[in-house]
Amino acid sequence: MAHLTSESVRRLFVESGALLHGHFQLSSGRHSDQYLEKFRLVENPAVLEPLCEELASRCAQLEAQYTLGPTTAGIILAYCVARHLGIQARFAEPASSGRELRRGQVLPEGARVLIVDDILTTGLSVRECIEAAARHKAAVVGVAVLADRSGDVSFGMPLTALLNELFPSYRAEECPLCARGVPLTKPGSRLSTR
Repeated sequence: MAHLTSESVRRLFVESGALLHGHFQLSSGRHSDQYLEKFRLVENPAVLEPLCEELASRCAQLEAQYTLGPTTAGIILAYCVARHLGIQARFAEPASSGRELRRGQVLPEGARVLIVDDILTTGLSVRECIEAAARHKAAVVGVAVLADRSGDVSFGMPLTALLNELFPSYRAEECPLCARGVPLTKPGSRLSTR
């Protein structure tokens, strides 16, 4: 496979309809005029497979033994990246505090884990996965995402993003789109913000 550049990754987002324009409430509660809808990527294997293969290629040197992804799209991404790396995948589901491995899933103590997620905005889902791995005494060796729109989130370990897009976002009370009366869309999947 040919190496995917940031430009070619951005083109895949645009051509698949994953880059949306409007007035959106992000899962963090912040507002933005742009939104990355990962499900336009996830629903199309011809688009998603090269992205997951690229993530796996860029993270191979981390020598992970497992991937760990948060529900919902993170399950698909963690599985696909694990398949390209030739390792197993685990999935973290919402719990009363953060996320946890359920359905009999475990991570062996000391296992090298790569966290795989879709779009990085605040880093909450990734942090919850890191905490879930820590409860199993696994060693998280890196984080891999399709797109990083955070601009400044750090986990103290390697972060691999295929696309880095710094979309402006605003607190609701400071949002210029709200001030202009532009209708708000809430496309995120998180039920509540924290």
